[in-house]
Amino acid sequence: MLLVDRARIPSDTLSGLYIHQPGVERLARWGLLDRIRGSGCPPLRSVSYHVADVCVSGPAPTLPGVDGAYAPRRYVLDTILAEAAAAAGAEVRDRTSVTGLAHDDDGRVTGVRLRENGGAEITEKARLVIGADGMRSTVARLVDAPVYAHHPNLTCVYYTFWAGVTGADFQIYERPGGWVAGLRTHGDLMLVAAYLPQDQFDRVRHDAFTAYRATITTTAPALWQQLADATPADRLYGTGDQRNFFRQAYGPGWALVGDAGHHKDSINAHGITDSFLQAELLAGELGGDLGDPVRLHAALARFAAARDELLTPNYQTNLLTARLDPAPERIATLRVVQDSPSLTDRYLGVVAGIRSPDELYTRELLARMSLPDGMR
Repeated sequence: MLLVDRARIPSDTLSGLYIHQPGVERLARWGLLDRIRGSGCPPLRSVSYHVADVCVSGPAPTLPGVDGAYAPRRYVLDTILAEAAAAAGAEVRDRTSVTGLAHDDDGRVTGVRLRENGGAEITEKARLVIGADGMRSTVARLVDAPVYAHHPNLTCVYYTFWAGVTGADFQIYERPGGWVAGLRTHGDLMLVAAYLPQDQFDRVRHDAFTAYRATITTTAPALWQQLADATPADRLYGTGDQRNFFRQAYGPGWALVGDAGHHKDSINAHGITDSFLQAELLAGELGGDLGDPVRLHAALARFAAARDELLTPNYQTNLLTARLDPAPERIATLRVVQDSPSLTDRYLGVVAGIRSPDELYTRELLARMSLPDGMR
């Protein structure tokens, strides 16, 4: 098995960092969660969500062996994953770019052409080439993987890391036209991200920090107060390229995993977690047998169907959030949820991906929503 990365390992990357509890559960299952903890990354054990006059707050949902969510810096996480791959028998080559693919006479992908650290081009044979190379996937481009379920970009985002911030481990603030999140990471820093409508990107990019600050002050004034005595610990990162799509997940001799096969706006921060779920799905379908092309094709088809079934509901929810226009019906629901510990626990479980949205609508919620305001 060969794993190549164009970047140097370790290095940082534009990423929202947040790993929801289902992703943390996979890290625990793979024997890597203790290494995340040992790196000094704190568990995110408290959550607060603010929209209109509503504040839903409580302990972060848990799973067996999982004490919360985590937000490791990518240079830490990627190092741990690369070292785990090497320990499992993979050869890891960083600073190595994919320049092309090798094919047989029938057009089946049979390997990759690589250029290592600017050196000579070489070819490596493979029974299966997996593109886990991000939204702008080189492998997807080279196989011309069709895009479907495509939706336009909805937001742009800017973020940086702050030192000396108090408050909940994971904070979310929402209003029409703005969305702000704060989450703790290594070094007792808090990543604070501000989302604005996509149609403002060309304007705000020329003075991004002013727009970033204005979005926080208007959308999350309580968080801005926490930042009053804090200091930025890094430069401001940002992007307006928040694509929303599914790509065809496989073809003869190739497959796509993670953002290469499915990408959505980072606003609900499911990218890393979804990548872990997809990797587990693909490995489970493949088993250890890659030698029979017919069986391999069938396994890849099962993976593709399972991927879309698993990720489509959250994709639709993410599109609604990224519109930056909280629906009155959702605010009314959350107004009831905030006063009930059991409903709060269920709602935060939905946000974490532990529960399905249908599980929120219990008899308690439906009964309390049917009561006049003064009787709730």
